[in-house]
Amino acid sequence: MAWRGWAQRGWGCGQAWAQPAGGRSCEELTAALAPPRLLGRRFNFFIQQKCGFRKAPRKVEPRRSDTGTSGEAYKRSALIPPVEETVFYPSPYPIRTLVKPLFFTVGFTGCAFGSAAIWQYESLKSRVQSYFDGIKADWLDSIRPQKEGDFRKEINKWWNNLSDGQRTVTGIIAANVFVFCLWRVPSLQRTMIRYFTSSPASKVLCSPMLLSTFSHFSLFHMAANMYVLWSFSSSIVNILGQEQFMAVYLSAGVISNFVSYVCKVATGRYGPSLGASGAIMTVLAAVCTKIPEGRLAIIFLPMFTFTAGNALKAIIAMDTAGMILGWKFFDHAAHLGGALFGIWYITYGHELIWKNREPLVKIWHEMRTNSPKKGGGSK
Repeated sequence: MAWRGWAQRGWGCGQAWAQPAGGRSCEELTAALAPPRLLGRRFNFFIQQKCGFRKAPRKVEPRRSDTGTSGEAYKRSALIPPVEETVFYPSPYPIRTLVKPLFFTVGFTGCAFGSAAIWQYESLKSRVQSYFDGIKADWLDSIRPQKEGDFRKEINKWWNNLSDGQRTVTGIIAANVFVFCLWRVPSLQRTMIRYFTSSPASKVLCSPMLLSTFSHFSLFHMAANMYVLWSFSSSIVNILGQEQFMAVYLSAGVISNFVSYVCKVATGRYGPSLGASGAIMTVLAAVCTKIPEGRLAIIFLPMFTFTAGNALKAIIAMDTAGMILGWKFFDHAAHLGGALFGIWYITYGHELIWKNREPLVKIWHEMRTNSPKKGGGSK
């Protein structure tokens, strides 16, 4: 049999090998060691096979997640959660994955500024009433007996001493702290990765563009972002007002994530991103563009000061270099997109958007005027 003879020669036990002098042949050794029922030549192949080398088992390597189109594993930043169990599948047609995020960005931004215009209209209407309500409240407090050690009174006193900007960002900071606590719940890890991290290779594309703006996995990352937001809150709210600030901040989070999507699709790096840095870069860029001669300092190095304009140039240069060179510690594309949006809005967008808000405000005013009262009839 040809196959059997090949097997014998391949394993070093066939007739091709000479019988050693003064020793036993391989067949004799096989026959001596084999059980009686396997002594026939028909079963020699199975016995002789044991005389050879055994093939080493193949080492099973762990599956790598989040690989780009180039096949290289994505190196995760220390600021994002571990995503070894979550595999991202880039689309074979990457440009198509940007269609839905583009429509979501345009639609959400329009709704944000439309809502801000209506909110400002309502605020102007109620400002006089609020003024008289404040006078009445102060008069009642003056004649009401004071309570010593009242915790609620201390909270109200602290709240009243805050600026308008600080009051506005307090809710944003609270939302970020709440989401940070959700990251610490093990049973919510998959949900948090799916909806609170943004990636163009994820199954959910649109909602994470907004939700990831309030998401931080690292305590240092969240503390640094919230400190910068708190520091610039008074200036940005004084420039834009509370209503415009909220519209700009929420829109900036979505726009910066869309820029990140475009960069990831163009470079093939589909790693997840999260954090408020893109929106905060919009705030910082807007303030530095409006007040370029303002003096800034680093928190740990207060002795070194520099102008806001120079700081903005340095940040843009660093993020541009990081995006071109592929630095992976920060999402430099999102930072750069947020900064450019802040510069554009404070230079051109503010005047453009708020000049064109009149038709929407007029429609809202007519709806409010023609709406029926609670007691019946119309005004």
